[in-house]
Amino acid sequence: MTTLKRSKSNEKNGEYSVSDTFRKALKSGSTWEDKEEFLDVIYWLRQILAVVIGILWGLVPLKGIFAIALFCIINAAAAYVYFNNFQKIDEDDYGGPWELTKEGFMTSFAVFLVRP
Repeated sequence: MTTLKRSKSNEKNGEYSVSDTFRKALKSGSTWEDKEEFLDVIYWLRQILAVVIGILWGLVPLKGIFAIALFCIINAAAAYVYFNNFQKIDEDDYGGPWELTKEGFMTSFAVFLVRP
């Protein structure tokens, strides 16, 4: 999950910059030459979503199995909508929709469960 600064001389090393990745992540239908770069975007999208939902569930307050199930549904649906409808990537290049849907899920679940 490491992102490195890409310079003209480092392009062939497979390194990429955070700002380029961020721009591509926000632009619909971006081209992802490096599969790991796109998987990093999915991973960090889920971490941010887990923090936001965790704070929201704490403020509401939602508790118990209903809150956990709702988080899982929202988290999986958001990732699926992002890579399928927004980025319009070919899921088979990444091992199918299930592989992309579970990318970073357990880490984001742990982030969601952390409470102060």
